[in-house]
Amino acid sequence: MKTGKLPESALKRSVLKQVHTGNHRIKPSVSGMILENTKGAAIGSDCAFFAASDGQVLAWCAQEAAVAGKAGADVPAALVQKCVNNLAAAGACPASAQIGILLPEKYEEPKLKALTDQLSAACTAHGMEIAGGDTNVTSYVTAPIITITAIGVTDREGMRDLSMAKAGQDLVLSKWIGLEGTAILAKAFKEKLCGRYPAYLVEEAASFDRFLSVEEEAKIAAESGAAAMHDLSQGGVFGALWELAEGAGLGLCVDLKKIPIRQETVEVCEVCGVNPYEMRSGGSLLMTAQDGKALVKALEAADIPATMIGKLTEGSDRILQNEEEVRFLDRPKGVDLIAEALNA
Repeated sequence: MKTGKLPESALKRSVLKQVHTGNHRIKPSVSGMILENTKGAAIGSDCAFFAASDGQVLAWCAQEAAVAGKAGADVPAALVQKCVNNLAAAGACPASAQIGILLPEKYEEPKLKALTDQLSAACTAHGMEIAGGDTNVTSYVTAPIITITAIGVTDREGMRDLSMAKAGQDLVLSKWIGLEGTAILAKAFKEKLCGRYPAYLVEEAASFDRFLSVEEEAKIAAESGAAAMHDLSQGGVFGALWELAEGAGLGLCVDLKKIPIRQETVEVCEVCGVNPYEMRSGGSLLMTAQDGKALVKALEAADIPATMIGKLTEGSDRILQNEEEVRFLDRPKGVDLIAEALNA
């Protein structure tokens, strides 16, 4: 298997078909709270929802990553941010996290302390308490592997899920695509990039990780009537569009020229040989709304750039238009282009 997301066909065949979901109820013996599983595993669903008997809805999400390679130092904070973005796209406020760490045998304790400090600081910055976890040493890994299970809180009205997207709704994208990947590549290949572009351009590209949170736009979007939200990540904007359409059981039509992209991203991707439409794009939120223009206006009033890029349609055709050229959106391959570029 290639590095990156498991291909969708394998995910459906070997994972989702083996996972049995439904209206299962869990009643913890201590609190007496009844949790009803309202939404489980599905394509594009980053969170599972449990409706509590007190009217609240708890959202669960999980993310994992290896602390290795040229981007290893940024992994802990980025992983926490990814969990927070997942919860925000689900309409939930982050509350707590459980963290699991697998360490290689030769990993030194001072490094573990620094790693834990990074995770703790990132969780604290987002108002999340580390409620527990597990740390083990094993000969089966060559770099630390972090798994974060994050829990957020909302209510039934605040829940956002891809199944809430409907045909005819506008597609709105916040900020610009490729922010996460651009920052990683600009830091990893700074010397190479500075040999071709002015230093200020490379430094600006490397600082794009300041845009990685989607919490504010998710809050504004929910308040402005957005139906569904999906944060961009591995697979980029093309992957997010496919997952949203697949999760909603709909088609879409997108104007390729309206997808917002920074010039720094274009330049960095050209040098590194990466497709900006398919690389990691954390920091951008894909939203559906009945009135996309009003949503764009609400986001821009909060100084958050936003663009209406297309519409959801009946059927299953996923169309990309580029002036007179029309083509169909390909099923995501799941390959992590950033990892490939870093390991090349």
